[in-house]
Amino acid sequence: MLNDFFYTLRAAKLPVSVKEYLTLLEALKLGVIDDEDGPSIDKFYVLARAALVKDEALYDRYDRAFAAYFKGVEKIADLTQEVPLDWLK
Repeated sequence: MLNDFFYTLRAAKLPVSVKEYLTLLEALKLGVIDDEDGPSIDKFYVLARAALVKDEALYDRYDRAFAAYFKGVEKIADLTQEVPLDWLK
């Protein structure tokens, strides 16, 4: 899921590096946006923007790409859970 998000940002001409993408994944793995309410699309938006966008002049471009990719999403699934082996087969 997030690989396509990464490529959506790159297609929007955002200079997102693989290192920044891996930083985002590590933050998600560590539960940075988890709290008593659980993860949300709003919390993910802020975390991803902080990890991936290094120039505030690009925030509008990020906002448009984010909105296009996550259109209609209200809640983010828990991405830290293991994928069942039968799904991978």
